[in-house]
Amino acid sequence: MTRTPWWRNAVVYEVYVRSFADSDGNGEGDLQGIRSRLPYLRDLGVDALWLTPFYTSPLADGGYDVADYRDVDPRFGTLADFDALVADVHAHGLRLIVDIVPNHSSDRHRWFQEALASPPGSPERDRYIFRAGRPGENPGEVDPPNDWPSAFGGPAWTRIPDGEWYLHLYAPEQPDLNWRNPEVRAEFEDVLRFWLDRGVDGFRIDVAAGLVKDASLGDLNGRGRRVANGPIFSRPEVHEIYRRWRRILEGYGDDRMAIGEVWTDGPEDLALYLRPDELHQVFQFDLQLAPWSAPAFRDVIEAALKAVAPTGAAPTWVLSSHDSVRHLTRYERPGGVPGMEHARAKAALLMLLALPGSAYLYQGEELGLPEVRDLPDQARQDPIWKRSGGSQPGRDGCRVPIPWSGVAEPYGFSPDGVRPWLPMPAGWESLTAEAQATEPSSMLAFYRRALAQRRELLEELPGELEWLDSPETAVFFTRGPLTCAVNCGDNPVRLPPGRPLLTTMPMYGDLLPGNAAAWLY
Repeated sequence: MTRTPWWRNAVVYEVYVRSFADSDGNGEGDLQGIRSRLPYLRDLGVDALWLTPFYTSPLADGGYDVADYRDVDPRFGTLADFDALVADVHAHGLRLIVDIVPNHSSDRHRWFQEALASPPGSPERDRYIFRAGRPGENPGEVDPPNDWPSAFGGPAWTRIPDGEWYLHLYAPEQPDLNWRNPEVRAEFEDVLRFWLDRGVDGFRIDVAAGLVKDASLGDLNGRGRRVANGPIFSRPEVHEIYRRWRRILEGYGDDRMAIGEVWTDGPEDLALYLRPDELHQVFQFDLQLAPWSAPAFRDVIEAALKAVAPTGAAPTWVLSSHDSVRHLTRYERPGGVPGMEHARAKAALLMLLALPGSAYLYQGEELGLPEVRDLPDQARQDPIWKRSGGSQPGRDGCRVPIPWSGVAEPYGFSPDGVRPWLPMPAGWESLTAEAQATEPSSMLAFYRRALAQRRELLEELPGELEWLDSPETAVFFTRGPLTCAVNCGDNPVRLPPGRPLLTTMPMYGDLLPGNAAAWLY
């Protein structure tokens, strides 16, 4: 029999490095802090960690602006710390996935500094995307080379003193690299090998669909940034890059993998990235965008399964991440019963873990952390907040550090008396990992039970699911011997046949309460 790759059914825990655990008292999480919490992650029951960028960076965008792809930022540790972390991760029976950011570098990267110091048309500028502007409406005015917008607000172009413009799909501090340049391609292949040689098990590829732009840099003319066959994303040339990366990964053995952050307009385009000689997986984000609704959940699940079916790849499921409002807060209902969002979050977890494929958890969801919506303006650091002039809150609210212990800030995230890089709310003492560890009804205890039960059942579960008839407000499906029932309505519904194995609320005979879920066997 063919051995199933570890990543195909893995539960992966996203560690936002800056906000996980601070070992040295500088108010920011670091690699040694992660090492100190590996027993917690092992006991939680996950299979792998995904680390957000820890590379040398000015942190204009939380580390997704990389100044040196082969080193650790001093605020997070050293390469020796990283090597020790890899060894400890493996010693705890876990795997390690690291972020790679190939679409753009930091404006502090040596290459970009060389580009700024070199003339137009030079080899140094050809590593990035520099262009002349075009005439504006009024005499003497110069407009950007095209109408592309930045994802963080404003135009995707910044003009430098000699008159040329450079492209940045995100912040101005994140200039886009020119992936039509062979030097850029060779550089990143070497970067992959650098971290593979240090023992990483895989890569999460940031902006995976955006590396190659249309050579003409044509206008969008009102189309969306991610439009199919548009000039920015999913250009045909991007697939050759991943075919080369796949060969590199396979040269290190069958267990190295890559998962792409790919936003597409449809399943046909998504499937191209999952051909047998390209990426192993791609993120499918629609579940983290879906409202608390049985029809919405079913539509998302059906679409995700349909998208990967032609490729034979495993789907991926995500409820929260460092880029989205935490799902516990998304599941709130104004005027609803207090605590309803916690009940819904538990139910969503059972649905997530019952689905075929990989589940990606975001740090703190196992503690029931909400989105922090009342951060002081002066504390916010997300470039979305800054570039929108404060009209968009940005993503800081889901990046507030993890509360580990104690009754006040910094709740064990940092040594006592240290202020974390983002302020932590008062009233989080009941949400700490320490407080929940011995409370049987806590969110943490429920996550541990659910993950342990999934691991016990996994070998019995086929790679497909079958839908069962269900009330309009509910989602019922089976995977072999396991039945998952989720009731998104407020009124009880009758369960399908089976013995309750794990439930999010006390049962009333064969009735599943509203905003609850059950596994039946």
